[in-house]
Amino acid sequence: EMDKYESLGLVGEGSYGMVMKCRNRETGRIVAVKKFLESDDDKTVKKIAMREIKMLKQLRHENLVNLLEVCKKKRRWYLVFEFVDRTVLDDLEQHPNGLDHSRVRKYLFQILKAIAFCHHHNIIHRDIKPENILVSQYGVVKLCDFGFARTMAAPGEVYTDYVATRWYRAPELLVGDTKYGKAVDVWAIGCLFVEMLTGDPLFPGDSDIDQLYHIMRCFGNLTPRHQELFYKNPIFAGVRLPEIKEKEPVERRYPKLSPTVLDLIKKCLQIDPDKRLPCSDLLQHEYF
Repeated sequence: EMDKYESLGLVGEGSYGMVMKCRNRETGRIVAVKKFLESDDDKTVKKIAMREIKMLKQLRHENLVNLLEVCKKKRRWYLVFEFVDRTVLDDLEQHPNGLDHSRVRKYLFQILKAIAFCHHHNIIHRDIKPENILVSQYGVVKLCDFGFARTMAAPGEVYTDYVATRWYRAPELLVGDTKYGKAVDVWAIGCLFVEMLTGDPLFPGDSDIDQLYHIMRCFGNLTPRHQELFYKNPIFAGVRLPEIKEKEPVERRYPKLSPTVLDLIKKCLQIDPDKRLPCSDLLQHEYF
């Protein structure tokens, strides 16, 4: 069944495979085909493919990229998605000083709707970043790449640690907390919000410890639980948490942002995950 698709070239390569732009020979429809690298022999890839397929079949929403069909050819899995040729990253590259406010507001509202929908279905995306946010020619936002997404752990179950793009990682992920939750997506959305407004990544750390330094310089000390996890984490053996001589809060760093915008940023970017507002509440914010 893959034969009806004619390849128009490589769109991108993900951690588990490549994405091709293809044309359906019968209908002329342009699609994105995600081809998983390995065949069934590779247990991890099969597990990830199966997880993504199962999740995408559950998740139907106007702001999530739609899975059209799943094909198998020569023991390889292919996922066929609607094709969207622009991302928020492309927008930011064209507008290095940030996007205009009405566009940011439209994008953010749709991103929050998409994630609220995922969270309602107990799914955490875990990899929200500019290149995973597709934008259609009509300005409709479509979240993609559920390769990292996962269903919420049952109580007492722990998650595997993984590295999403570091700049958007919440402090609890950086210290290695295995009991993180939906709030990791809210943190990433806060980082993305600032980046869309200013054109620059908020916390461009070049290592996990540097990432923590950036965050602490803006928001102060980690929670006691996260400090404890940091010092127990073998990855940071022999490393001290940075001492912050002088904080540089968001409002000092971005004096031009309005109080409403700053308020929304702070409701997403709380050091303590329990204090971050859920997406459903953020959608009610006066900013919108």
